[in-house]
Amino acid sequence: MDARLPAHLEVAGLLRGAESAGGFGMVLHRGEKDAGTILILTMYRGEGLVLFERMPQLDGKRPFIAAKRENAENRQEMDEYLEKRRSQDPDIWVIELDIADAERFIASTAG
Repeated sequence: MDARLPAHLEVAGLLRGAESAGGFGMVLHRGEKDAGTILILTMYRGEGLVLFERMPQLDGKRPFIAAKRENAENRQEMDEYLEKRRSQDPDIWVIELDIADAERFIASTAG
């Protein structure tokens, strides 16, 4: 039996957590309700876009890791990457969080 939280509940928790920390969040792409992969785009006041993805570790944990950072020289690159991921996996969730100290917030979601 898999003890993971359904994706839609985890997304709702991330959005509420961001709001309670003084930030803002929204769903950019709604994925499979129970088992969709979750990608989190973070920024602060619209700047410094970082993409976090779950990465399986050898110890069985699946923390969110900063997988991609926005290239200031080519801002469209992130959009192209996300579109490619959505075409590869239509069950994927993409959420955006505008929050101070995003890396600390993401680390606090580990469970």
